[in-house]
Amino acid sequence: MRNGYGNKREKTVQPVAKRSRLIVLNKPYGVLTQFSDDQGRQTLADYVPVKEVYPAGRLDRDSEGLLLLTNDGRLQARIAEPRHKMSKTYWAQVEGAATEQQLQQLRQGVLLKDGMTQPAKAELLNDPELWPRNPPIRYRASIPTSWISLTISEGKNRQVRRMTAAVGLPTLRLVRVRIGEWQLNGLQPGEWREVML
Repeated sequence: MRNGYGNKREKTVQPVAKRSRLIVLNKPYGVLTQFSDDQGRQTLADYVPVKEVYPAGRLDRDSEGLLLLTNDGRLQARIAEPRHKMSKTYWAQVEGAATEQQLQQLRQGVLLKDGMTQPAKAELLNDPELWPRNPPIRYRASIPTSWISLTISEGKNRQVRRMTAAVGLPTLRLVRVRIGEWQLNGLQPGEWREVML
């Protein structure tokens, strides 16, 4: 098309919108929640070949289970930032036989060095059917273990481990099984799938 001066009108080129992607990963024990490491430890790059996705939140190297990765900054913030209060469910194998009194303490909130935790949903679990951990946890024949399910919606550093320790139940194994609406749904350690947004 020409404008009134006989010149061609320039076309406005719209940038191609980047498709939002969300990856659900079962992070194995011993893997760092980052894509590179100068000490040669295992990272997400060993499992997820997708470019330009980043973890939405943390999962400690010695913890396992659900990790979400995305290229969408707003979604990443909604998942990771504590102010959004997205609930996360963990299964913790703890040292000792968890009592109702200890579970009630977790439900009411626990005093940690950096303040009081918000009330959590805590319940005793039958031994869940999970993949074997490599390496296995250290068992002591004289001390029983039990499993608890803990759902929190804040994000203090190593919060679940510190909460269980504060009520006398040190965590031996920690597996995250749910973040908001997303779950592992049968993924084995190191496996991932992309979900539609």
